[in-house]
Amino acid sequence: MYHVYYKVMFNLLKNIGSSELIIVAIVLAGVFGSQKIKTLLESLGDSTKELRGVKDELENVKSDISHMVGGAK
Repeated sequence: MYHVYYKVMFNLLKNIGSSELIIVAIVLAGVFGSQKIKTLLESLGDSTKELRGVKDELENVKSDISHMVGGAK
């Protein structure tokens, strides 16, 4: 169920152009203010870095397990 949701959302995001992004940014700045948006984007960046680290760690564990089992993929 969630897989379909993410697939639909990804397809919607692929079709967003620069003009739509500018409109969204202006609306967000009007609603939240520039300082709040700056804080939000910094938090989003930190979260992205953390998720990349977790992904790399999981790939390393997967590789280690694969080598322990005898190279099976």
